[in-house]
Amino acid sequence: MNWFSGILVFVMIWWCVLLAVLPWGVRPPDEPEPGHAPSAPEKPMLWRKAAITTAITVVLWGIAFVGIEQSWISFRPER
Repeated sequence: MNWFSGILVFVMIWWCVLLAVLPWGVRPPDEPEPGHAPSAPEKPMLWRKAAITTAITVVLWGIAFVGIEQSWISFRPER
């Protein structure tokens, strides 16, 4: 895997993991303020979720990198 492919795989994994992590710990307020959506989270904790997403992505990217480099996963036809 070259550096460009590695970055692309990392970004794709990061976004997929982010979409899975975003709902974690979301609680709507008991009494929403006037003009706010009743489903808007009280404390979205986006920095924490970005850090968790990055940590999970590093592990998954490492697994994908080893799998591709060891030819366990191949995107090229067999010859």
